[in-house]
Amino acid sequence: QNEVVPDEVNVISGVLKRWADIDKLDLIVTTGATSLTARDIMPEATIAVLDKLIPGIAEAMRIEGMKFTPMAMLSRGVAGIRGSTLILNLPGSPKAVKENLGAVLSVLQHAIEMIQNDVHQHPTSP
Repeated sequence: QNEVVPDEVNVISGVLKRWADIDKLDLIVTTGATSLTARDIMPEATIAVLDKLIPGIAEAMRIEGMKFTPMAMLSRGVAGIRGSTLILNLPGSPKAVKENLGAVLSVLQHAIEMIQNDVHQHPTSP
């Protein structure tokens, strides 16, 4: 699925909730709005809907980006879990997306399997 949404926390959070809770996507990847400007609120919108953060994924993406530019340390993207969905924030630059995703691609399938196995073994009560 693909959707372009305005830089508004409630709108972004609503889309993330719908994709995770209703559409039951395994993985949601967002791009853009992770820098230091006032309008870049993707991390805040994502954190607002997460059950758990996965800081190691975000750290690995920044470390990989820093191999190419020290500006990568300014990215505020996060990674985490909502229900049985893994959510990743990537930068807006196509080059940075490729670099960041390349850094974590090898662990994503395992992470998704762990998340989904845990949800099926330990369902949360309504």
